[in-house]
Amino acid sequence: MPRDLITLACTECKRRTYTSTKNKRLTPGRFEIKKYCRFDRKHTVHRETR
Repeated sequence: MPRDLITLACTECKRRTYTSTKNKRLTPGRFEIKKYCRFDRKHTVHRETR
């Protein structure tokens, strides 16, 4: 199955707050997206964790 479940962690507070799926064939590197962090109360960059 090419899609895998990933966990997204905030780059500022380092908490793991979101989960998502990604296509490993199209994006082999770490996935980054701006999402709302409820602990910082603002939009921050969230990065894929291993």
